[in-house]
This record gives sequence, C-alpha cells and structure tokens, in this order.
Amino acid sequence: MSTTLKRILLVESDAALRGSLAEQLALMEQVETVEAATAEAALQAVEAGGFDAVLLEEGLPDMDGRDLCRTMRGQGLKCPVIMLTASAGDAEAILGQDCGASDYVAKPIRLSLLLTRLRAHLRQSASLDDDAIRIGPYRFQPASKLLLDEAGQRTIRLTEKEADILRFLHCAGARTVGRETLLGEVWGYNAAVTTHTLETHVYRLRRKIERDPAKAEILVTEPGGYRLAL
Repeated sequence: MSTTLKRILLVESDAALRGSLAEQLALMEQVETVEAATAEAALQAVEAGGFDAVLLEEGLPDMDGRDLCRTMRGQGLKCPVIMLTASAGDAEAILGQDCGASDYVAKPIRLSLLLTRLRAHLRQSASLDDDAIRIGPYRFQPASKLLLDEAGQRTIRLTEKEADILRFLHCAGARTVGRETLLGEVWGYNAAVTTHTLETHVYRLRRKIERDPAKAEILVTEPGGYRLAL
C-alpha cells in the first residue's frame, strides 16, 4: 500500500464489532478510520468526501445496506465498497442485485480475510490512479484517458466515460460486472440514464479498441453484463 494516508469509512451498527474492526484498521500503516453506526451518519460522512474504501454492514437499523450503497454511489462515491453480510449465502444476492458493492465478507468476520480483501482493493485503486495498466495489446493510462498501442505505434484517446468503464471493469478482474452495476459506477444512479446509454458507450469503445468490434476479444459481453479478457 502507498505511504499516502488512506481513509476508510466503517459503517457498522454493532458497537462491539465496530470497535474491534476499528482497532484492527488502526494497526494498518497510514490508515485513518471514520466510524458510522447508521446510514444517516454514513451519508453525512460520504457527503464530506475523501474516502479510499468503505466497509458497509448489510443490516443497518435505519436502511438496508444495499440501498445505502446505491445511494452513496448516486452521491458520486467511486471507491471500493466491501459489504459485511449476515452469511455467505447472502453474497450472491448482494452482488446480483447490482447495488454497487465491489466485494463482500460474510459474518462472523474473519479479520485476516477482511484485511486481505481491503488491502487488495486499496492496491487496485492506487494502481488505477498512478500507473499504466495492461489491457489486451494496450497500455491504459487512466489519469490521461489514453490507450497506447505500442505495437501499432498509435495512441487512442478515450472520453471520460469510456475511461471509467475500462477502469471499473479492470478492478473487477475476471468477474462479470452487471449492466446496472456498471451504469451506477460510471453515471451514478440517475433515473434519466438507462442501460441503453451504457450499451452505446460500449459500442463506441469497442470500435476504438477491438480488431473486429462485432467479435469482441477484449471487452466481452457475458450473460447480464461485461468483463475484460485480461
């Protein structure tokens, strides 16, 4: 992890568990933790901004954690969100409902697993901000919104939304990202924006990066969404 201070929002209603998790996070170098016991407190914290990751309880007393995640994404939250779920059986439902969560850890929480997942997401986010990423035959520079085709000696300029699509799909690794999730990550939960908007951007992006846009090899369509063939 970078030496830059990382700010973590910990949203958990159980005071004992929240305290235990906060103690463990305090042991990580260059990490500052902001605690919230309710959705209302979490939204106030997100409005102030500046978080690098969110640990979010599914069963908050004043709002379902999945609904809160959608709301935070709608406020412009871009960082990874790790849901703390009641059981492993809830995980597929949480990710399948396109609430905008990046990952999940089931309760009772194994601290070693949670911290490993958190560190991985922080590293991924940092690499997207600072370093060039390999995507197929290209070097992707997220900050400058450029794809460099070194073999073909050409530079492809991306729009902000095209760069955001590639950025989030790369974060997902080999996992398929649902259309609604990707829409929420890139545009926020805006009722005026539909999946047709996303599909149009994917179509235009493929025309820029694929050898044959009709037979995509890099930005692949899967049942329910998209993934990058890394």
